Amino acid sequence: MADEAQTPNKQLMLQKIYIKDFSFESPKAPEIFTTNANPQTQLNIRSSNKDVGNDNVEVTLTLTVETKDKEDTMFLIEIVQAGVFLIQGYTTEERGVLIGSFCPSTLYPFAREAISDMATRGGFPQLLLQPINFDALYAQAMQQRSQQGAPATVTAPADATAAPAPQTEPTPGETH
Repeated sequence: MADEAQTPNKQLMLQKIYIKDFSFESPKAPEIFTTNANPQTQLNIRSSNKDVGNDNVEVTLTLTVETKDKEDTMFLIEIVQAGVFLIQGYTTEERGVLIGSFCPSTLYPFAREAISDMATRGGFPQLLLQPINFDALYAQAMQQRSQQGAPATVTAPADATAAPAPQTEPTPGETH
């Protein structure tokens, strides 16, 4: 019983989810709609976090989607999807995994839906971004950091168009 009293209760709760920034550009519209395009899409992902007090952490997931036809940008979408998570009673390592993997994977479906909707509203076909394994990305980033002692480069899958895999580089204070 004494051990139970000393073990803190673990809590992980999503307090709030919101968009901090969202932009859409289609610099070649309307001409781009009259061409026979062969679009290639690239997805770049970055996550960061900051303590907002009382065991709450804001986690942001930034997704940039650029679709090009040869050298011409068809459209560019950037979203900064954010959430505030209450994280209590976890060890530093467990907290790192939650912030670097669980929280971004919670935010991703919201960003993915917003991106798909924005592409459609911009006059383009629905954009279906593939699911992302944030556990694997986090593990890869941690392995690279431990081997190199420097920021890691993380590769994530692009959408179904099989565009080149994007890369993001975390900076201090960021997790992937």
